[in-house]
Amino acid sequence: MERGIKLLVITAASLGFIHTVFGPDHYLPFIFIARARRWALRKTLLISFFCGLGHVMSSVVLGFVGIALGIAVSRLEDLESFRGQAASWLLIGFGFTYFVWGLRHAIRNKPHKHLHLHLDGLEHDHLHTHQDEHLHFHLQEEKKSITPWVLFTIFVFGPCEPLIPLVMYPASKHNTAGLIMVTTAFGVVTILTMLTIILISSWGIGLINLGKAERYVHIMAGAMIFLSGLGVRFLGL
Repeated sequence: MERGIKLLVITAASLGFIHTVFGPDHYLPFIFIARARRWALRKTLLISFFCGLGHVMSSVVLGFVGIALGIAVSRLEDLESFRGQAASWLLIGFGFTYFVWGLRHAIRNKPHKHLHLHLDGLEHDHLHTHQDEHLHFHLQEEKKSITPWVLFTIFVFGPCEPLIPLVMYPASKHNTAGLIMVTTAFGVVTILTMLTIILISSWGIGLINLGKAERYVHIMAGAMIFLSGLGVRFLGL
């Protein structure tokens, strides 16, 4: 391996790690949505993997096309910037919509009492929530959920900002094999970092018993996604 390519591979891997760790939008949506919707860890990681793959591949394809056609890197950066803005607004909109839905869900599932009158004159009441007694219905409803597809769409729009200008274009000055190696290093490290953070965080959050606050979990998920979207859009995270 040429010294220049080796250095670029190390740089690509480092950028993939930093880009992911300091971008909360890469993992917070999956962690909180999975907790709210009671996804199994395997399902959470599978959805996260495909979203991460779409996130990386959209920039990779754009970079290869740009290099093949000789498009100036500045023009590709402008396009990536536009994609980043679109993705951040989609994340903000999704988080706000989910927050409102979670609020409605929490109100509908407020614990309430039912009075039962028996033929012998005895009467009693019991505390009741629709979420507990209709869990089977909600599990069936989850099978039809579009949430994974919404997340995938947002991540496909989201660019890997440092990939094209800092990694792909310098590598293209060497050879195609080096370009593929550098791009692969960035993509693999990005996705592995995403999955590692999601795995550890999901396991930790799964140990927390929210008790009566459980019915607010969708509100929390929507709020965290909304805030991460704001962070990406206005703080450049």
